Amino acid sequence: MTVTVDPAEVAKFEAMAAEWWDPNGKFKPLHMLNPCRLDYITTQIAGEFDRDLSGELPFKGLRIVDIGCGGGLLCEPMARLGATIVGVDAAERNIPVAQTHALQSGLDIDYRHTTAEAVAAGGERFDVVLNMEVVEHVADPLAYLTACQELLKPGGLHICSTINRNPKSFAMAIVGAEYVMRWLPKGTHEWNKFITPDELYDLIRKAGLDPVDRKGFVFNPITWKWSLSDKDLSVNYVTAALKPR
Repeated sequence: MTVTVDPAEVAKFEAMAAEWWDPNGKFKPLHMLNPCRLDYITTQIAGEFDRDLSGELPFKGLRIVDIGCGGGLLCEPMARLGATIVGVDAAERNIPVAQTHALQSGLDIDYRHTTAEAVAAGGERFDVVLNMEVVEHVADPLAYLTACQELLKPGGLHICSTINRNPKSFAMAIVGAEYVMRWLPKGTHEWNKFITPDELYDLIRKAGLDPVDRKGFVFNPITWKWSLSDKDLSVNYVTAALKPR
C-alpha cells in the first residue's frame, strides 16, 4: 500500500489543531470559504443522488467520507443533513478537537486518525468522497487520488478542491494570505505543489474517475465574501467526478 502522507505537511496542521473552530484564528480563510464550499458540495450531491435539499435530512442513507477533515468544518454540516459521515485525518491532534466539537454539537460523527489509503485497504466504500484542500499537501497526488477512487462505490461522487499554479495564485494564496493578511502561518502552502485545473482533470482520469464539473472559488475584497464562478478558476477551484458504474 502506497502511503502518500507528507509528514512535514501533517506537522503544519498539527501545530494549528486547537484553532479549528476559531473563526478569527489561523483557519479564518476556511471559515470564510466554507459557505461557498458547502453550497457547491450540497448542490452536487443533491443533483447526483436526486435529493431535495429543502426536505428534512436530505442526505439520509448516504455514506460520506471527508479526507483531511481537520476539525470537522464539513463533517458537521453533512451530519446535520442526515448523512452517515466518516472524518479522516493524518494529523492526530485534529481528531480530538473534531470529536469534542461534535459531542458539544450533539452530532454522531465517526472521526479517525488514519489515511485514505488505509481506509480503502480496509474495504470500506462510500457514496461520496470529499477531498477539499488536501491534494496540494500530499507526497504523491496520483496515488492519493487513486485511493480516493477506491473508496467510492460504483456511481459514487468525488469532490476535490485545490489551488491553481500561476503567478496570481502565488500572489494571493501565498503572499497575500500568508504574508500580507497573515490569515495563514507562513509556509502553509508550497507554490510548486499547486495543481492547474487541466493537470487535476488529467490526474482524476488516471485515477479511474470521470470529471463532470469544475468551478472557481472567487474572493471579492469589497463584499469580503466568496462566490462560485464558471469562468474564473485562476486561484481556488473545485471539481466533481464520478466513478464509472
